[in-house]
Amino acid sequence: MKYTFSAAIAALMIATPVLAEGDAEAGKKAFNKCKACHAVVTASDEVIVKGGKTGPNLYGIIGQTAGTVEGYKYGPSLVAAGEGGLVWDETTFVEYTTDPKKFLQTYLDDPKAKSKMTFKLKKGGEDIYAFLTSASE
Repeated sequence: MKYTFSAAIAALMIATPVLAEGDAEAGKKAFNKCKACHAVVTASDEVIVKGGKTGPNLYGIIGQTAGTVEGYKYGPSLVAAGEGGLVWDETTFVEYTTDPKKFLQTYLDDPKAKSKMTFKLKKGGEDIYAFLTSASE
């Protein structure tokens, strides 16, 4: 009986979606720092956040392999990171947005790695991640 209960709890934990630790409402406001370069637009062209086109559309990037948004020309380091298995989860997203160049240099173990994204998000990455997660549901 004890093992059956433990197995049931473990199965429930695996089946439960992982929720972002941040605050989606705060992230929506914090996304104002991002919209100079990024928009959030659905595949059916519904605009969630109107933004720039310097960076890729961030709709649906959560759980996606890095460097793979169609129609955007990524830098070689981010493409290499995606080919190396980088997937945007909360940890990788927050670390990347804190210091994109340093993140790629560490991830790729390449001191010459670069990022097209030069902006460094000092705080609020968890909130923006939560917003992008909620906007893509």
